[in-house]
Amino acid sequence: MSAHQALATALRQLEQTLQDNGIWDIGRPEPAAFESQQPFCLDTMTLPAWLRYVFIARLWALVDARAGLPATCAVAPAVEVWLKEVRVEDADGLLRDLAEVDRIVTEA
Repeated sequence: MSAHQALATALRQLEQTLQDNGIWDIGRPEPAAFESQQPFCLDTMTLPAWLRYVFIARLWALVDARAGLPATCAVAPAVEVWLKEVRVEDADGLLRDLAEVDRIVTEA
């Protein structure tokens, strides 16, 4: 299985986990929110919004184009910090899925 195929599978699983935890169906941020210069757009979006509309969307674009993947990816640690402040039913599953995406991208 290619890195792009593995990433597609991992992204589908991550999306499902976000849906199962009720943090997928969030409104799309205003266009100006995407212009943030802060990591994870922390000043303009919630972390779930950033995951859906920036992180996952950009990775899907790379998968669809069979483009090169980033040299490293380490989103799971940021989400782990966020999870200390909010309640997510399957926090372990969310972290597991994000760690898998991180691993695939970094090892590609």
